[in-house]
Amino acid sequence: MKKVTLGIDVGGTNIAFGIVDREGNVLSKSTIATPQCNDAVQYTKLISNEIQTIINKADDCEICGIGIGAPNGNYYKGTIEHAANLTIKGIVPFIQLLKEQLNCTYNISLTNDANAAAMGEMIYGGARGMRNFVMYTLGTGVGSGIIVNGDLVYGADGFAGECGHTMLVPGGRTCGCGINGHLESYCSAGGMKRTAFELLAYYNANDSLLAQKSFATLTAKDICEAALQGDKVALEVFERTGDYLARGIADTIHHLSPEAVFIFGGPTAAGELLFAPIRNNLEKYLLPVFKGKARILPSQLKLGDAAIVGASALAWKELEKNQ
Repeated sequence: MKKVTLGIDVGGTNIAFGIVDREGNVLSKSTIATPQCNDAVQYTKLISNEIQTIINKADDCEICGIGIGAPNGNYYKGTIEHAANLTIKGIVPFIQLLKEQLNCTYNISLTNDANAAAMGEMIYGGARGMRNFVMYTLGTGVGSGIIVNGDLVYGADGFAGECGHTMLVPGGRTCGCGINGHLESYCSAGGMKRTAFELLAYYNANDSLLAQKSFATLTAKDICEAALQGDKVALEVFERTGDYLARGIADTIHHLSPEAVFIFGGPTAAGELLFAPIRNNLEKYLLPVFKGKARILPSQLKLGDAAIVGASALAWKELEKNQ
């Protein structure tokens, strides 16, 4: 039988499941709508039902473990704690409930989604062979996963690694967490949109490809497409976003001295429109001893399967630790 793990990505809209082999190939996958109930038992029951369905269909596979990436997932406790974009509130004993409902002996591991992405990059992506690197994930928020000496950094309570909440502009934009000036409020998809509207107003840029979009409908993808067509406002959005990221990444390099910083997420589709301003600005924010050392690299994980593969990588890592 083929040895595989089950990777699960818990998102605010959908939950993705995938059977993944040792090489990171997704052999089968499925999705369900994220439960919208606030009862944790019912919430996890819907997930455990899908897990059982997948396991029943995997006749020719040996499930070696289950890895889960979720917002505010606590690796130490197996809990999801105060996740803003999920309907289950407070501290939810996520793994305990799943194990009770599945009545299984599988090892089930949980971490947050950015940590799962970092683990996936180390096992399947561009960080293979690296023991010290950081992963930045750009999306609705700005997440990060930190690998030091080959291990994820969780800190004392399981929540270390929130680089997206580095203070970038004191008294600046309100972040989704409620605090003003965090990196996330400038470099997330929403942050890029806010930058675009600031520039549209500043330049009175009625001729911009972005000018006819409302704040409600403009997306980071729209900005990317406009930039690729040479739109001046969109290009400046990427210049500014790259500079903001360079400042945050400089702090990360000063703290951790990684071999590389990987960037993952939709905005990376713009390629050098994003990466060039990061690299061009980074050096001016670094102490001399750190200059020219850490590489800034795009993730090599497939965007569509990355969350599943990252979660599965956590399960493989746990299997290695227990052997």
